[in-house]
Amino acid sequence: MGNVTVSKKDDGVAWGAMYWQYFEQLDKITPAETPLKLVKKLFLQRNSDSGPVITPIVEGTKLKPGDKIKVRIELRVDRDMEYVHMKDMRAAGLEPINVFSGYRYQDGLGYYESTKDASTNFFFDYLRKGTYVFEYPLRVNMSGDFSNGITSIQCMYAPEFTSHSEGIRVNVGTKK
Repeated sequence: MGNVTVSKKDDGVAWGAMYWQYFEQLDKITPAETPLKLVKKLFLQRNSDSGPVITPIVEGTKLKPGDKIKVRIELRVDRDMEYVHMKDMRAAGLEPINVFSGYRYQDGLGYYESTKDASTNFFFDYLRKGTYVFEYPLRVNMSGDFSNGITSIQCMYAPEFTSHSEGIRVNVGTKK
């Protein structure tokens, strides 16, 4: 995409960073390869005689308005971090079932979950090294072909620690 040259002409230690920013369609984004690993998956949840059953949403999955979707975000962190923000984008044709923001506690991790118009945000004061799984439900509310976006995460005081998931496309009640 381009060439960048960095040079230092005097003695001594130097520190710096370079960020390359550009625009891309959200469903064409591939996962970032960084110490933070994010995997976002969507599941169709249906009721059966033995209880709720979830099946992965893949290309060709038939969705219709009224279906319940479960979002699963898997986060792997290779070091302890403080003040981290994770943002999960949501397709226009999907609505959150849990609309109340608030402090949550799961598996030894406390965080604030905030539901917005186009995303769900997670705020962590302290994030220990390890693997975490976050799930929340959505409801399909209209037909169409939607980009469900990506999930991104960034340490607020050390922005070089950042990552994102791949983009996901959601097709509801239309033919591809």
